[in-house]
Amino acid sequence: MDSEKIISELSFKAVRSSGAGGQNVNKVSSKVVLTFDLNASQALSEEQKLLLQTNLASRLTSENIFILNCDEDRSQLKNKEIVVKRFLEIIQKGLFVPKIRKATKIPKSVIKKRIKDKKNISERKQSRRKPDID
Repeated sequence: MDSEKIISELSFKAVRSSGAGGQNVNKVSSKVVLTFDLNASQALSEEQKLLLQTNLASRLTSENIFILNCDEDRSQLKNKEIVVKRFLEIIQKGLFVPKIRKATKIPKSVIKKRIKDKKNISERKQSRRKPDID
């Protein structure tokens, strides 16, 4: 994954932030909305796009557009940095492929030991019974 190429494909929009903030909130557009079109991306291969579509399905729109918001800071520039950093982390986690688990075989010695122990316990319990008087 080439993060520089991906960052160049991002589009940003500054919006007025919601919530309390006094007069500043009514004048300054400090909230940053990041959009990334997954289908139109040139930085990602087709396999990576499919992987992201499956792993980030809940975060994508029906047109496979990824949208992130950030209004943590009063500065538009800091919000942009935060949202880009968060975006790259999400993309890296989405591209992560876990190792395939290989089933291990139980060693024959372990199976033999288990059967031997079962026989010993069975014999011990057998010897505790009352003898048959017929």
